Amino acid sequence: MPALPRPASGPGSRYTARAATTRPRPAPARRHTDIVALTHRLTTRDLWLTAMVHEHRVLTAPQIARLAFSTLRSAQRRLRTLHQHAVLDSFRPLVQTGSAPEHYTLGPAGATLLAAHTGCELPVLGWRPTATGRIAYSPSLGHDVGVNELLTHLAARPRHHPGSGLALWLSERSCARRWDDMIRPDAYAHWHDLPSTTESPYQLPFFLEYDTGTQPLARVEAKLDGYATFATSTGTHPVLLIHTRTASRDRAIRHRLAQPARDRGLRVATSSLDFTTDNPWGPWWAPLEPAARRTSLTALAAHWTGLTPAAGLEPTDADTALTLPVSPLPPTAQAS
Repeated sequence: MPALPRPASGPGSRYTARAATTRPRPAPARRHTDIVALTHRLTTRDLWLTAMVHEHRVLTAPQIARLAFSTLRSAQRRLRTLHQHAVLDSFRPLVQTGSAPEHYTLGPAGATLLAAHTGCELPVLGWRPTATGRIAYSPSLGHDVGVNELLTHLAARPRHHPGSGLALWLSERSCARRWDDMIRPDAYAHWHDLPSTTESPYQLPFFLEYDTGTQPLARVEAKLDGYATFATSTGTHPVLLIHTRTASRDRAIRHRLAQPARDRGLRVATSSLDFTTDNPWGPWWAPLEPAARRTSLTALAAHWTGLTPAAGLEPTDADTALTLPVSPLPPTAQAS
């Protein structure tokens, strides 16, 4: 199979759809698993991770370690155990240079566990035995991993700097469930920060558009209409963050979108992987305003007044435990 088009650099640049290696399980794990017995072997963190992987489709070992473990090695040991019991599936995509980290998806035992814990039938979960293969060979794999890379850095911030981080993180699938009639962002989240005990906390509710450079600028611009319609019809005003793969793409998007964003009354800020690297909360985001300087997410929250969380976040009678948001961080060790 020929390699799919991919960006020259950044997340997704090294992925190819030609093949993906999968880790075999020991023979006992291939047999039917006693779910009741397995439940007694799982921690609260394991159950959280099962829901998290289902919510965000695919997470790499470093991303999981960032969120829930003290070291990458300790994460790999636990992930290996969860894989052996079929709670998680894993694959390692082939890349042009070097080697990709292990990528984890929901496994058959994990899907059964999650369905049981949320009180739904397995078909309602949307999981199929071919799910991991579809993800591994998906042309959007690099994009999906890039979104999760950016947001796991933000979500893990409180582990080392209490008071700041993500209070909420919805995946593209959860966003589509709520707002697909108007918009379909790559993620929605709430960044919060408490700079000191004497100041009120800052909160930045934002939609994320993660741009890998494969879409024409006209298509990126066309998305603004949906966000303007959303703000008008719901009366809520989150920020739109556009993250690109390179600084040159960032400049092109800013040149194209600056006037249309002002015309629609949207609050938009952009950045790129050339800036954000492993601390995307830092002073890397530039509002689409004349002579705007790059600033931090917290400074954006202070700069823009009247920001409000998106409508449609409150639980309804139609919601189940499966459709409610998953906490960006696992339960504490004491809870486990």
